[in-house]
Amino acid sequence: MNIILLGPPGAGKGTQARHLVETRNMIQLSTGDMLREAKTSGSEMGQRVAEVMARGDLVTDEIVIGLIHEKLAGDNAGGFIFDGFPRTLAQADALGDLLQEVGETLEAVVEMRVDDDALVNRITGRSTCSGCGEVYHDVTKPEPSDGKCTRCGKSDFTRRADDNEDSLRQRLMEYYKKTSPLIGYYHAKGTLRSVDGLAAIEAVQTSIAKVLDN
Repeated sequence: MNIILLGPPGAGKGTQARHLVETRNMIQLSTGDMLREAKTSGSEMGQRVAEVMARGDLVTDEIVIGLIHEKLAGDNAGGFIFDGFPRTLAQADALGDLLQEVGETLEAVVEMRVDDDALVNRITGRSTCSGCGEVYHDVTKPEPSDGKCTRCGKSDFTRRADDNEDSLRQRLMEYYKKTSPLIGYYHAKGTLRSVDGLAAIEAVQTSIAKVLDN
């Protein structure tokens, strides 16, 4: 089963993707992770990525699609989760063409709906374990009292410099301008399903499970 997790920054896509990896043996394809991995891989594609990033240029859609193509050619386990891609209608078309080329299908696009003000409140209190990426929150999921991550045991927690209200609202604006048209795109294709992204983590997990099981 191949799915896309769609939603604005901070909607919880990464958290839900990790849960699906652990419980359904799916493979998370995060654009950022793929680029970092490619940069140090020594492969031909990796060298292209390294050169582009060294120049400070944006990585092209062609390169990202190439990286995804390489991943799709490997073991697909329980299917793929596309996290952070596509972001635009052009990328959605390119991904559709690639899936068709390799004989794969896209079963569901899960939109994690949020309220902007509530999302800002959620993210400005967010911290992340630098060891495993587990996300904590000052109110809803405080860092453990012993200072150690409940998932990996490390004690190094970080906050993103751009997790402040002004930066967040700018990122939300970019999302709505470039990525929100995908909601209509996938609705027209009949693959869009929506869940409440601001519900408790476990409730969101249950909602996504219902989508996938149906």
